[in-house]
Amino acid sequence: MPDSTTPAPNTVTDAVAYLRTQGYTDDVDLEGLNLKCARNGMPCTLDRVIVDHTFRFEGDSDPGDEAIVLGLRYPDADVKATLVSAFGPDADPVTAAFFARLRNP
Repeated sequence: MPDSTTPAPNTVTDAVAYLRTQGYTDDVDLEGLNLKCARNGMPCTLDRVIVDHTFRFEGDSDPGDEAIVLGLRYPDADVKATLVSAFGPDADPVTAAFFARLRNP
């Protein structure tokens, strides 16, 4: 989360930009219930992931505007990455299962 002197991001784009300034320069892709580092194709096991930042965005009138931005760290591979995904009623079942697994590995 931004420190008290940094305003919280208002958009998904702002959240990703903030994370980039904090060193979260890699991206990860969701593959089923697992993650893969986009840069090197390395699989990332969820039992080793650390969620450092979570930004949740909700549309004012459209549930389809719900998104989440995560700042993830994998100490074993020296990777700091971002993951952007839909959540809520418009998230596909695989994404919902992934987030349930992330909270409860």
